[in-house]
Amino acid sequence: MSENTFNLKAPRIEVVDALRGLAIMAIMLLHNLEHFDFYYFPEYLPEPIKVLDKIIWETLFFLFAGKSYAIFSLLFGFSFFIQNDNQAKKGNDFTGRFIWRLAILFVFGLINTMFFSGDILMIYAVFGLILIPVRNLKTSYVLIIATFLLALPMEWFNFFNILFNADYVIPANISNAYYANMQLYFNGNSFVDHVVGNVSVGRWASVFWSWENGRFFQAPALFMFGLVVGRKQLFVSSPASIAFWKKALLFAILLFIPLFTFKSFIPEIVANKDLQNSLLVIFTSWSNVAFMVVLVSSFVLLYQKEAVNKVFSKLIPFGKMSLTSYFTQSILGSFIYYRFGLGLYQYTGATFSLLIGITLFLFQLGFCTWWLKTHKQGPLEYIWHKATWISFKKEKNPVII
Repeated sequence: MSENTFNLKAPRIEVVDALRGLAIMAIMLLHNLEHFDFYYFPEYLPEPIKVLDKIIWETLFFLFAGKSYAIFSLLFGFSFFIQNDNQAKKGNDFTGRFIWRLAILFVFGLINTMFFSGDILMIYAVFGLILIPVRNLKTSYVLIIATFLLALPMEWFNFFNILFNADYVIPANISNAYYANMQLYFNGNSFVDHVVGNVSVGRWASVFWSWENGRFFQAPALFMFGLVVGRKQLFVSSPASIAFWKKALLFAILLFIPLFTFKSFIPEIVANKDLQNSLLVIFTSWSNVAFMVVLVSSFVLLYQKEAVNKVFSKLIPFGKMSLTSYFTQSILGSFIYYRFGLGLYQYTGATFSLLIGITLFLFQLGFCTWWLKTHKQGPLEYIWHKATWISFKKEKNPVII
């Protein structure tokens, strides 16, 4: 079997669903700590709770901030590979259908943005287009392009201009102004104002933040790495894939330690604030990707252990319904923390927000497990799948991703 093929009749790879479930769970917990972008730290809480809040905040952000998003991006590219490869085996060109599928995802993202301005679906829908021109390239070429993007060339351009060009003015940080303007409607209790504000102001805050933090380059790079993972069948349990993940784990650990250490000392080593910012963006991105590989490698390797598998496999329903879960997180989270709902942002530090997040996760996990007992897909996954193929002839055995 060539590197560009995938067994159409092979059962769904459960470790991918479980890993996607882990990413969605982590995203939910972080969003709860952030009150879904309504940042507020209650001052009236007892000092021991504040200390615990700090520990929880720093621990969860160290483990998952930037990493869960990276896992999700990697799996996005992997899913594209499976879909594209299955259609190619049938003699179909997936290009038009994939563009249409991304357009549907964009609409889902727009609706989700009405509740939570930090939505990533709209951005994925746009960035996903880059998979079309690279899908038929040799793996070596895909890796070269992905590595170039992951290097964050725009930040290096800024860095060397600041270093050697005295007249160069670094572009202003635009997202901060948009985030400040979000407070104008966040402090109100009108749901309509929130919807309008999120779409018109919050959406741009998220877009500019993604640009300023290298996500415009990192996400497409991870999509491509996910494509390569699919080609190499690295999520299929085999001696070769297990050997790969063992090497990846060791390499990622050895890479993460110096990257994270240097990132931590940048403010002390570099005096120029603009140089600091560029280096922080670069080394934060790189250290996050390295730690993401640590998480993915560890997860895949541990998944092979029967005792651990029994625990990790519980995440499969959550991962299978990732779109539904991600979407409902925004609805529930905005209602819980925003002023048009319960307004709990003003009463909950990281400790209580984490407890709320865990409760929501268990609720969603229970719902997903129950739903999939009688359905093959989640509600939004079903709509997305049906809408993708609505204008085409019905297939005998459509592949569900």
